[in-house]
Order: sequence, then C-alpha cells, then structure tokens
Amino acid sequence: MIEHFRKSVRPCSPFPFACGFVLLAAAMLPPARSQAPAAPQAPVEITLDEAIKRAQQNEANYAAAQSASRSAALDRSIARAGLLPTARLYNQDIYTQPNGTFAESDEGLTTPNPKFVANDSRPHEYMAQGIAEESLSLAEVAAARRANAAAAMARAQLEIARRGLVATVSGLYYGLLAADHKVEIAQRANQEAEAFTKITTDREQQREAAHADVLKAQLTQQQQGRQLQDAQLAAQTARLDLGVLLFPDPRTPYTLAPPLAAPPLASFADIEAAAGNQSPALKSALANFDAANADVLAARGAYLPTLGANVIYGIDANEFAVNGRTTPSGIQARNLGYSTALTINLPVWDWLSTEHKVKQSEIRRDATRVALTAAQRQMIADLQSNYAAAQTAQSELASLDDSVRTAAESLRLTKLRYTDGEATVLEVVDAQNTYVTAQNAREDGYVRYQAARAALQTLTGTM
Repeated sequence: MIEHFRKSVRPCSPFPFACGFVLLAAAMLPPARSQAPAAPQAPVEITLDEAIKRAQQNEANYAAAQSASRSAALDRSIARAGLLPTARLYNQDIYTQPNGTFAESDEGLTTPNPKFVANDSRPHEYMAQGIAEESLSLAEVAAARRANAAAAMARAQLEIARRGLVATVSGLYYGLLAADHKVEIAQRANQEAEAFTKITTDREQQREAAHADVLKAQLTQQQQGRQLQDAQLAAQTARLDLGVLLFPDPRTPYTLAPPLAAPPLASFADIEAAAGNQSPALKSALANFDAANADVLAARGAYLPTLGANVIYGIDANEFAVNGRTTPSGIQARNLGYSTALTINLPVWDWLSTEHKVKQSEIRRDATRVALTAAQRQMIADLQSNYAAAQTAQSELASLDDSVRTAAESLRLTKLRYTDGEATVLEVVDAQNTYVTAQNAREDGYVRYQAARAALQTLTGTM
C-alpha cells in the first residue's frame, strides 16, 4: 500500500523524509467509507386535534395569555396572604463604645456608660425575637377582591385566546385542505384541456374542424396551466402558514388527515344557552366590573381607621441569655419575655383627596358597567350573525354538490356533441370553465361553513 501511495503522489523534495512520514500516516488510516444519502423524512400526518395541540405549544400570543393567567393566580394568593398575620425572626447585636464613666444601679450593679446616649445604658445589647404582626384595613380587603377579579379576568382572556387560536387553526387547516383539493382540480382541468386540444387537432387533420378550434383549445390549455401554477403556489403558502404554528421549522413536510364529517348544526336555543353560560368575553367584562367595584371599596376605605397589632417574644437585653446577672440582693433578671403593641390610625383631614379618589373610582366603575352591557349586546349580535352564516353555508353545501355533478354531466354531453359536430368549441370551453368553477366553489363553501362553525365555537367553547 505504501508503494502505491509513493507512485501516485509526486515526490516531496526537498523534504523526502517528511514525505515518507506523510505517506506512512496515510497508509495507516482506515479506508474512507462512502456516506449514503440520508433517507427523506416521511411526512407527518396531522389531525385537527393534533394541530390545535401543537399550535398551543408554539403560538406566542397564547403563551403570553397563559403566563398572564398564572401570574394573576399568584397575585391572588399574595393578596390573600396579606390578610393573614405574618411572623418573622429578628436578631441584632449592638455594641457602643464606653465613655469611661460608670453607673451604679439601685441593686448595686456597676456598668460602663456608652458614648451614644441614644443607645442602651450598657455597651452591649442583644436582640433575638420572634415577631407576629397583623394589620386590618378595608384597603387590604379591597386588594384581595381586586386580585380575585384580576385572576378571573386573566382566566377569561386565556380562554378567549384559546378559542381564538382554535378558530385560527381550524381556518388554516380546512383552508389547506381546500387548497390541496384545488390543486387536484386544476390538475384534472389541465389534463382535460390537453385531451381536448388533442381532439381538436385530430378533427382538424380529418378536416372536421377549423384551425380556430385548435387555437381556442390551445389558449384554454395555457390558461389552465397558469391556473394550476397559481393553485400550487396558494397551497404552498397555506402549508407554510399552518406550518408556522405546528413545527419549529415551517418547511417540515406533513400531510393532513382526512377530516371527519362535520356534525349537524345544533339548534339556536342550545347555542344561545351555551354562549350565555360559557362566554369568556362576558366573564372578562364581569370580572373587570368586579375589579372596579373593588377599587371603589379601597377608595372608601381611606375614610375608616386602620388597626395594627404587634406581638414580640424573645430577648432584648445586655446579655445574650435567658437569665441576666444576679444582683447583690440575690435577684436574677429574666431576659426572655414578650411585649405587645396595638395601633389605631384615624384619618382626620386630607384636603378632600380621599373624596376625589372615591369619585374617580366611581367614574371608572360606571365605564366598566357600560362596557359590560356593550359586551352583552355584542355577543347577542355576533351569535345571531354567525349562526345565520353557518346555517346558510350548511344549506349551500348540498346545492354546491349538485352543481358539481350537473357541471360534470354538462361537460360530458357537450364534448359528445362537439365530437358529433353538433356543438362549437366555445361551448366546450365554457362547460370546462363551469365545471372547474363549480368544484372550486364547493371547496370554498366547505371552508366557509367550517369558518362559521369556528366563529360559533369562539362564543360557546364547544360545538
């Protein structure tokens, strides 16, 4: 093998020894293996439920709504905790330099005086205490109520985001299905145009048709080819739009599972009842009104006194010990003990700022009341219009299917008549266009029906 490398590689002069080392190292290397091309990844089949689940993991607005809802739930817990007593441990050691003088107590104890008179009467002071505190005011109760309302509002906004995402994914899902079907329709139309061009060419050669028929058939074939390219572009765009919500790389190949037959539309009374009980828009507006009421309560709470309680148990002495020094009379001080403090703050005069804050909160509450009634009216209007749209789209589906069958039969008969010389080329081209238009209209009608159902789902949550 070394001789083979020596013959195949040019001499390495003026460094023959280096060349020999290179050849020897090359001979010792294992033979290179040809890498087989990676097998193409099989497309992933996606159902509508799987598409919704993937979109909930990847969509930014839905993730933000989830984060806001979780944060609001923690704010509610924090506000509730503010209504309960708190406990903490407090430890401190204070040393003050003596000033050189001494003080003698009534018990006969002599202690040095500190330089800082604000400190204790001895240089050392130790504090080790457990402190329990509680404050009561109407503002804290209002804060807890407002946190509850904010949490309810965040949950409603999350549900709105979820239903909106479901409607978006459903629209993209059925839109892509329709786009793929339109590609198939355009392909069949292009093949039909090619076949008709051949028919007109054969008839011209047999002197049964004019050259103008061939030109018209060729123009129709060219038009169908352009429409096929447009349909393929539209399907590719729709696939990327849905892929953005489903995969980290929107170019990931995937296919859509054939959807199940859509269930019949429920009655308006059932949908209206579901919308009234489960509408997140109404829940959000109601929670906003509750938050405004809490703000009014907090503003009025400034008129009332606030209560505070403080209980301390521990040591605050000149020795870090449970028991202090013993006096000459034999009495030992006990350092461990407790103290309590109760405070009441009574508002007297604040230059009418509290009154103005109450009026501000009431003004904002009136605005939220108007928003609540507006949300109720808008829900009724949306429910009525979306249900009417769904009913109309559902009733049109059967008619669109009949139109496709009728257009297909008309095209077949027109081609037979043209072959027999009883119809013109314009009639055949018109029948072809009518058939393609009817098929595309059926796909659009199906998407329109699913979009109307998704709109109703955003109001009711379930369909």
